[in-house]
Parts: sequence; structure tokens; C-alpha cells
Amino acid sequence: MKHLLIKTLFIALVFGLAACGGEETAQQGEEEAVDDGVRTVDIIGNDDMRFVVAEAADGLVTGGASGQNVILEAIEASPGEELRIRLTTVSNLPPSAMSHNLAILELEADVDAFARASVQARDNEYIAPEYEDWVIATTAMLGDGETDSFTFTVPEEEGEYDYICSFPGHFAGGMVGKLIVSE
Repeated sequence: MKHLLIKTLFIALVFGLAACGGEETAQQGEEEAVDDGVRTVDIIGNDDMRFVVAEAADGLVTGGASGQNVILEAIEASPGEELRIRLTTVSNLPPSAMSHNLAILELEADVDAFARASVQARDNEYIAPEYEDWVIATTAMLGDGETDSFTFTVPEEEGEYDYICSFPGHFAGGMVGKLIVSE
């Protein structure tokens, strides 16, 4: 009986700590900043299935709050600009239950078709092989505490390019945004 009570209290404590969630903040100190003149956008993928940033900044369109961060709705960029996207996942769940990537798609890509097909592509980090040519750039699929980045040249054609997390359920849950390319 005593062991059952101790075990029950331990389980309650573990679930209580997990439910509290961590404070999600950009961890810029963990990774050295690269000073190469390339604009870097530090993005966090969280358990709310949102792309968030630590604070609003020029060139970012933000919305409501998610934890201590603000929801990232869009990234504004100039045609031909060199841009670095750095994504970090902050999660209280195991990677099999909550991982994130960020995939920027071509202007004319059918984002719904891409997302539906990518859900089936577990062995390819949830990027459907038949639609890889629609991907401008993508991070790896990242579990808690993992960070990946890519640097790319923003397309010359002006318009709104979709970016999504292709982990199952995340696109449908609203983990999306726009890369707005304009002068």
C-alpha cells in the first residue's frame, strides 16, 4: 500500500511538472550568433503547434502571445535577399509525439496537397518525396532542444510563399506562416 501511494505521488508529480510547461524563450546564448551580415530569424516551434519568436522585430509580422513569446505570422523579405532561418524546438513531449520542421514552399505550390502527402513520409522527415521540388528550403525534423538552420536566397518573384511544419497534424493545427517577398 505504501509503495502504491509513493508511486502514485511520483506519477502525479511528473505529470504536474510536464503540464506546467517550460517557459519558451529564444535560447540565443546556446548557439553563437553568426556575424556574417546575413539577417537571421530565430524561430521557436512549441507545444502549442505555433511558430513563435521571442519578440516582435522589423521584418516580422507577429500576432498574439504563446507563452512568453509572440506568434510569428509572416517574415517580410526583399527579392534576392540572403536570409537565415534558425528553428529551435521547445517541447515537454518526446520527439515521436512533438517535433517540428519549417519548410518554405514555392510560390505556386499546392500547400494542402504537399501537407497531406508529407504526413505519410515519416522515413523522409515528413517531406513527401514526390513534392520535394516544391521545397525552397527546409530544416530537419527537430525534437525538444534541437536546433537547425538554413541560409537561402529569397526568390526574385514577389508574392506570399507558404511555410509550414509538416509533422502530422501541425499544418492542420495552424503551424503555418508566409514569407512575404516584396520591394
